[in-house]
Amino acid sequence: MQETWFKDWFNSPYYHQLYFNRDEQEAEKFINQLLDHLQPPAESRMLDVACGKGRHSIHLAGKGFDVTGIDLSEESIHEALQSENDHLHFMQHDMRLPFWINYFDYAFNFFTSFGYFRTQREHDDAIRSIAQSLKRNGILVMDYLNTHYAEDHNVHKFEKKVDDVNFVITKWYDESHFYKKIVVEDEQLAEPMSYTEKVAKFTLGDFTEMFAYQGLQIQEVYGDYKFSKYDIRSSPRLIMIAKKIK
Repeated sequence: MQETWFKDWFNSPYYHQLYFNRDEQEAEKFINQLLDHLQPPAESRMLDVACGKGRHSIHLAGKGFDVTGIDLSEESIHEALQSENDHLHFMQHDMRLPFWINYFDYAFNFFTSFGYFRTQREHDDAIRSIAQSLKRNGILVMDYLNTHYAEDHNVHKFEKKVDDVNFVITKWYDESHFYKKIVVEDEQLAEPMSYTEKVAKFTLGDFTEMFAYQGLQIQEVYGDYKFSKYDIRSSPRLIMIAKKIK
């Protein structure tokens, strides 16, 4: 397996085709509820880490905030740039590398856009970069899968047809990671293409420790996009709200 699978997969048109039908209404409703919960001041500067094509950044900027979206995918940022304006900015950037220091009031990492890297040091570098980008008392919201729920609800193999492309998806896990192999069957291809996603099995305890090293302290934890109480077994998500305390 390629250790930098995300570079190729996230730039592939098949990635965007497979995930195109993600529930836009659910995502928009979650962000609206999040803003109601956080009550950010009107002049707040926000960082959307791993913003993809910018759908959440665009929604946040539409609420009047100054939003910057960063993503490793050149293709995604190229499309996001078409929506740029005075309050909405996009840049191709690796989250493991330092970004603007002590600049943002809020940083967001939505929909398990973390845990992709080969080493713990790289994950720590990413948390450090996000923490450094925040002002003191700035807020990080990280939305991750709930490891225990994902284990209990793993569907090993299924197929999904999108337009004329068939995706054969196989999911499994070991002690440290979740894996998802996507085989792309397209008549336009000489032979099927294959990509394998690999996401670290980080728990609330892991994040508490990683955040603490970078001066971030978890304030609240929720288990789904309706802000239900987090339960280690029954919650589908792990949504953490942390504050930069130093």
